Amino acid sequence: QVQLAESGGGSVQAGGSLTLSCTASGFTDWNTYCMTWFRQVPGKEREGVATIAIYGRTMYADSVKGRFTISQDKAKNTLYLQMDSLKPEETAMYYCAADRIDWWFVAKYNYWGRGTQVTVSS
Repeated sequence: QVQLAESGGGSVQAGGSLTLSCTASGFTDWNTYCMTWFRQVPGKEREGVATIAIYGRTMYADSVKGRFTISQDKAKNTLYLQMDSLKPEETAMYYCAADRIDWWFVAKYNYWGRGTQVTVSS
């Protein structure tokens, strides 16, 4: 059974940085999973932020390009999201998701973590 657990959220001032982690368990082969970070605020749809596709290609939402970096440490079964120059409007619950299909930013992933809250104050 695949399980994902996010950590690293917290409160930061605008312009600050945070690094989120997503630790995965139950993967038979990390290389066969597409891994994506989403974020969601109450009342809005879940928004794709950054993804690493099955063959390693990365993609970012336009709003975070140049400021966020997605990476993974396969030896530690961990996905990361380095977030720099954070903005108040990026306050949200951040989730990691995984699947053996390259869903990219379509929120149809089979596996989701419970999320970690990021709050950016102005």
